[in-house]
This record gives sequence, C-alpha cells and structure tokens, in this order.
Amino acid sequence: MLSRQFITRNRRLAFALALAIVAIGVAAVHLSREWFSPGVIILPILAGGMLLWVRALRVLFVIAAATIAYDITSHRAGPGIVATIVVTALFADVLARTRAKLGLQGLRGDQMLIELRDRIREQGKLPPLSEGWGSDVILRPAGGASFGGDFVVSYSDGKTVEVALVDVSGKGIDAGTRALLLSGALGGLLGSVPRTDFLAAANAYLRRGRWNEGFVTAVHLSLDLTSGEYVVSSAGHPPAVHYDAASGRWRITQARGIVLGVVPDLQAVPTNSEEGVLRRGDALMLYTDGLVEAPGRDIDAGIDKLLGEAQRLVTKGFQAGAADLVTTLQRDVGSSDDCALVLLWRS
Repeated sequence: MLSRQFITRNRRLAFALALAIVAIGVAAVHLSREWFSPGVIILPILAGGMLLWVRALRVLFVIAAATIAYDITSHRAGPGIVATIVVTALFADVLARTRAKLGLQGLRGDQMLIELRDRIREQGKLPPLSEGWGSDVILRPAGGASFGGDFVVSYSDGKTVEVALVDVSGKGIDAGTRALLLSGALGGLLGSVPRTDFLAAANAYLRRGRWNEGFVTAVHLSLDLTSGEYVVSSAGHPPAVHYDAASGRWRITQARGIVLGVVPDLQAVPTNSEEGVLRRGDALMLYTDGLVEAPGRDIDAGIDKLLGEAQRLVTKGFQAGAADLVTTLQRDVGSSDDCALVLLWRS
C-alpha cells in the first residue's frame, strides 16, 4: 500500500518536504531556535511552489500551518515570522497554479522558454550567402526582453534569398507571444509560394485565423544572388532604403502597400513593389518603425535621421556599423519599442 501511495515523484517529494517542515518546527521548540528558526519553513514552502502540483502543495500548507501553530503555542514563533510565512505561501500557490496551467512543474517551463528563445534567435539569422555578399540582422526587443514583436524569417536555395521583416503591433513580451505564432507560419510560406504571392498568402493566413489582436506590417525582399536583381514589396511597413555606391547616397524605395489582415484579398488592392539591382558596393536596408518613430515627431523626420546616420556605415563598414546604427537611433528617438534592422550588401 505504501508503494502505491508513493508511486509518483510528486507524492514522494511532497512527503519529504512535509517531513522537513515538521522537523524544523519540532527542532525550533526542543533544540535551538537560533539554529532551527521557524522562519526556515519558508524554504520547503518555496520548494513546493516550484516542484509540486497545486493539490499536494495545499496539503503541505495544512501541515505547515499545524507546525507553526505548535511553535506559536510554545512561544517560538512571533507575528512577524507567521506573516512572512503566510505571504511566502501565497506566492508559492500563485507560482504553482501558473505552472499547472502549462502542465509543467519544476524548472522545465523556464527551460522550454530558454529553448524557444534560442530557436527564435537562430531563425532570425539569415542563411549563408554566396561569395561577394554580406548580411547582418539586429533584433532588440523592448525592455531587454528575450521576445518581441519584430522578427525575421528567411529562405535561400543558393541562387535566390528571400527575407521578410515583420512587425506585430505592441511591444516586448505582449507582442512576442503573437509574433511566435506568426513566425513559424510565415517562415513556412517563404520558398513555398511564389515570391510575388508571399504577402498575399500571409494576409490570407491572418484572415483565415480571424486575427483581431492589432495590425501586422511586413516588408518582403527577394534577391537574386547572381545578378543582384531584387524585388521589394511592402505591407504597411516603413520603406526599405537602398545605398547606391555610384552616387554615394541612400535613397528611399517606393514599395508601398496596406497592412496585413485588413482586407480579404491583398492582391485586389493596388500596391507598389520596387525592382532594382544591387551592384558592387551597394546595400539594402530593412527596418521597423521602432528605429524611426518618436512621440511628437513625424516618421519622415525619423527616416531622414536614419539615412543620415546610415551614411556613416559606408566609412565604418556595413557589418561593423550595423549594431552602432541601431543603438544611435534608439537613443535618438528615446524608443521603448521593439527595434529590428536587416542589412544586405554586395562587396
């Protein structure tokens, strides 16, 4: 019968923590309060909040309450210690209920988030490009969080590379949960649908899922690694910019379009894509509004600031200066929004 009662790890752990609580409470009365203070009961309670299911944790609370009552009657526990233990128990209960919603106990839930973060960062890296091409991706979620509403998906077959930079409304972790849902879906569309249909397919996906949690903007780039020919399409996203080495200046591309998820059929709405060629020394930059939008300032002024700062990339080197460019622009706009930048160049 004992074997059946302690067949699960949860029950064995709950029993061990209960014994620890009782031992601490009894030792505080009969041995030494300096070495076995009733406040030490906090440690098994916290361990229970992290490792036990809710039902077992609340049984542990009952045992802890009985133990503390014994210490109180023996004049070993005062109101301060009791209040601290009660607050700790409430915190442990919230922690256990939150983990129970995920169906995970212990530190496995945190480990899953870490693995998910690493996968997202890996997904944001562009595939290796052929000789003569370079790229850099900078993703900085708001508030230093690991997840944000800006993400990058890419695909390459060795001859052509496709890149989509997507901005989900909101910032930080709140937007990050929605971005997680979209990143896998849009990453699967790249290379699976014709490049001219990518944004339309993404819009159809959002409409089919009845997306009603804010808007989504995106810019899509298709680049031929042999000829340097490219096509940029936009869905309500800030315009991409092209550095022309011949003139030594950055210029704004004219790709324009409506945000994703608003209209039933994106192909039925007039949009402008831009075709061009990246020659040796040229570069193309995609970015999100977190780099150019500031409260009380027109976005065009922010884009002008971006172009001015981007001019320094030419002398510092595209790869060496990309991170500094993002840092400078974030400081300029005082942005607490997610920021992302994708830079591709031909050497």
